[in-house]
Amino acid sequence: MKIVVTGGTGFVGKHLALQLKQLGEDVRVIGRNDRVGETLKEQGIDFQLVDLTDLAQTTAALYDIDMVYHCAALSSAWGRYQDFYRANVLGTRHVIQGCLANRVGRMVYISTSSVYFDFQDRLNISEDVAFGARQVSDYTTTKKLAELEVQRAISVDAPAGNTGLPGIIIRPRGIFGPGDTALLPRLLRASQTTGIPLIRGGHFWMDLTFIDNLISALLLCREAGSRLNGQIYNISNGEPIYFHDLLKLIDEHLTGGLRIKPLPRAVATGIATCLELGHRALNLSQEPLLTRYTVGVLGYDQTLNIQKARTELGYRPAVSLVTGIASAMQDSMSQDTNSG
Repeated sequence: MKIVVTGGTGFVGKHLALQLKQLGEDVRVIGRNDRVGETLKEQGIDFQLVDLTDLAQTTAALYDIDMVYHCAALSSAWGRYQDFYRANVLGTRHVIQGCLANRVGRMVYISTSSVYFDFQDRLNISEDVAFGARQVSDYTTTKKLAELEVQRAISVDAPAGNTGLPGIIIRPRGIFGPGDTALLPRLLRASQTTGIPLIRGGHFWMDLTFIDNLISALLLCREAGSRLNGQIYNISNGEPIYFHDLLKLIDEHLTGGLRIKPLPRAVATGIATCLELGHRALNLSQEPLLTRYTVGVLGYDQTLNIQKARTELGYRPAVSLVTGIASAMQDSMSQDTNSG
């Protein structure tokens, strides 16, 4: 099978591309990082530097392809809206159009469970729960818009002769693991600088997804029958955990311990709002020390119901949270040692 992975030089895309190659698939990676692209070439993976905001480039890169995993996204807690829109919405629109023009057999879109967030506690969220009415950041706003584009393009219970795009949407939560540059590294950096914001005493439920478990779910989409086209699946480890218990798991792998900074949620929200307004007014590109996105992630219950993925995809998260944290922390400590 000829498979394209967009965003294949990023965290999720690179893990996926390497696994597909190991399974004997003909893999082409589209990405923005030349350095990572060269390492993938050395492992027998076709790499193309493609600007997904260019429709002609995108369509050409998807020629004679059986399946596309669309992992590419601008994922950050801070940035310019137009940059998020171009990467997440326009880029996704062009991938859809490229898939349709080339009659690609299936597109798997990696969305985000952040589309559910609505500044309120939400537990055991199923796929039929409505999007949050108030998106917490430009990232989540544009990922929501991008997913809506995919939903409009894919065929759901379509009549014969429908020209829609066969596709599956995956909504993972809190992806982490070796090579991650976001979740655990951000917590560790906060610990070393201002201290990790501890809202509600860390007594809120959260879900995480170890990278290997997400990859297994994505591979299952490759094998899924046509009856699953148009479906949406939540993906996590299926092990909700209190944030303060997660910090304990992380702390076990550190010699100096984590530094925390207790903050009432209302105070944290006020600080984040003021910092964001100040950065916008001054047109500062640097991320504020605290954002509303961070307060949202670290201040509200949010867990997913993954029963649909278990039942229909056959998804079984094989790597436990404890094992995953240990693996990710070992990788993080190794990176720190090498950089030192």
